Amino acid sequence: MSNPYQDLGPNAYWRPAVAEAGPHGLTGLWSPKFRIRPRDRIVTAGSCFAQHIGRALSARGYQWYDAEPAPTYLTPDDANRFNYGIFSFRTGNIYTPKMLLQWLHLAFDAGEVPDEIWQQEGRFYDPLRPVIEPEGFASEDELRDARETTLAALRAAVTRAQVFVFTLGLTECWENRETGLQYAMCPGTTAGATFDPDRHEFRNGGFRTLYKELQQALRLMRAKNPDIKVLLTVSPVPLTATASGEHVLTATSYSKSVLRAVAGQMQAELKFVDYFPSYEIITHPVFRGMFYGPNMRSVEKTGVDTVMGHFFADQERVFGSVAPKKRKKIVAHTPDTSAEDVKCEEELLSAFARK
Repeated sequence: MSNPYQDLGPNAYWRPAVAEAGPHGLTGLWSPKFRIRPRDRIVTAGSCFAQHIGRALSARGYQWYDAEPAPTYLTPDDANRFNYGIFSFRTGNIYTPKMLLQWLHLAFDAGEVPDEIWQQEGRFYDPLRPVIEPEGFASEDELRDARETTLAALRAAVTRAQVFVFTLGLTECWENRETGLQYAMCPGTTAGATFDPDRHEFRNGGFRTLYKELQQALRLMRAKNPDIKVLLTVSPVPLTATASGEHVLTATSYSKSVLRAVAGQMQAELKFVDYFPSYEIITHPVFRGMFYGPNMRSVEKTGVDTVMGHFFADQERVFGSVAPKKRKKIVAHTPDTSAEDVKCEEELLSAFARK
């Protein structure tokens, strides 16, 4: 009697692949669809964990593309403070598929995005990235000029990239109830806007909605650059806070599982889309939480190193070895990959926790 399981390799079985291998012996976690070469122009965006990926690729000699470099007059510390060199363009964190789609619609004039500007004490704030300028903008014109610079960088990044790495972070968000504009942060949690329950609406995206929004974003990028390849990941960083009414632990489980399902569906349906399991490497029980800091949220450098070790090892296993060329520094600053240095706007919500 024969059956389909008889010819499967060891990686298909839990005992040899996981239980016997142990956390430090796991191999073959990823079977990449496409080769990512050091000379490929790589763009990174999304949740805070995407910063780790961009820096690790750059440190390895891969061409991380900084489409919006800091002005030369800024010191490295000031460049970091004003959010240059964090992602490939100065959007700040993009946590949800709809936020990505809104930015793409603005960049390519491809869809309607409601216009809204926040103002507080004579300073102006962009609701799509309210903390991008620590003290806000001096005028609405300055804000719009800065946004146009970022939109030009986003256009350049999408049209010139060989690989676009996007890290999905959250299902929870806040929107304008009347216009549908999705905010980067809940109004009232940062400078610039006061929370209005009649105007501001909480949304916790489900699979169908998030799938549709991400599909639209990916297809728009592909329409603007027929050669672009997209690598999706899911952030392993738990939610700082939840407005869902659920416990933050179960809310995190919901958010990440839905995003993982959406990413998996995209990987299965679209030839130019792949999924890399950084989420599983950090969060799976086989690793016993060893990659998290004492707060059980921040990912330690050893975790990032392990994730990227699997990334490079599986690329080499499938496509053969690559010797990255030595390259000049291409980022505005070269900080380490410690958790303290990662820009994560959602962490601002922790300030509202009751003592």
